[in-house]
Amino acid sequence: MDWLNAMNNAVEYIEDHITEKIDIEKVAKVALSSTFHFQRMYHMITGVTIGEYIRRRRLTLAAQDIVSGKKIINVAYKYGYETPEAFTKAFGKMYGISPSAARESGVNLKSYPKLTFHISIKGDKEMNYRIFDKGSFKVVGKQTRITMADEQNFNQVPKFWYDCMNDGSYELLSSKAGNFGVLGVSKDFDKCTQEFNYMIAVEEINEPLPKGYISTTIPAATWAAFESVGPLPEASHELLRRIYSEWMPSMGYQHDCAPELEIYPVGDMFADDYKCEFWIPIKK
Repeated sequence: MDWLNAMNNAVEYIEDHITEKIDIEKVAKVALSSTFHFQRMYHMITGVTIGEYIRRRRLTLAAQDIVSGKKIINVAYKYGYETPEAFTKAFGKMYGISPSAARESGVNLKSYPKLTFHISIKGDKEMNYRIFDKGSFKVVGKQTRITMADEQNFNQVPKFWYDCMNDGSYELLSSKAGNFGVLGVSKDFDKCTQEFNYMIAVEEINEPLPKGYISTTIPAATWAAFESVGPLPEASHELLRRIYSEWMPSMGYQHDCAPELEIYPVGDMFADDYKCEFWIPIKK
């Protein structure tokens, strides 16, 4: 499939330039994708950021070079470390030992192999979705900045929800919720900083809200809406992974780089039968 070929070509590009400074924007172009969407899709599928994958691959190859007898200082510079000290610190974080200790007989080293992408067709789980167009509309709520480069970014959004539930923001917004319920809005994707803004919001209401709330416009788009059933955030993470790794490549759609929406009916989000929706902006 074109999607699989593009993703695997991107991995090959990384391998071919592993000792150079890798431009993620160029990698995304090889993957026939926007920079942000490529990074988000890669993370959703693999569970690690593209930057972390590159770091692990370099350290895996560096360990092989060291074991084969190459000088540590040369290996450090070869894989892009500005000083031997920076290399030693990164090496120790991954392996738990110093580069020189890696040469000792009987030392256990872990390898992070080159990834390849494929689709495993199981047929054991259906994906309920619908595709529709919707005009622009406004939402109001609380906002925070999420950093995709942070390996803990999957925890940043749940923490923001937790904080808003504790400080009364969620209770206030849910009391104003309309037909949509409470929304999670991912927007303002920045390809350079690998960051985006995340809002907990409701459709704009005609009354003032306390300081700290903002209003934004969700642009008109074609949406693919997917049903999620199960406690959050586990059910949502699994659904998003399947959207990016299964549905998009098999259906021939791409992310349209507009905001993503999470539609949460007011209720017990941690219930085993909790139902919500994820809206992904798409284009062919």
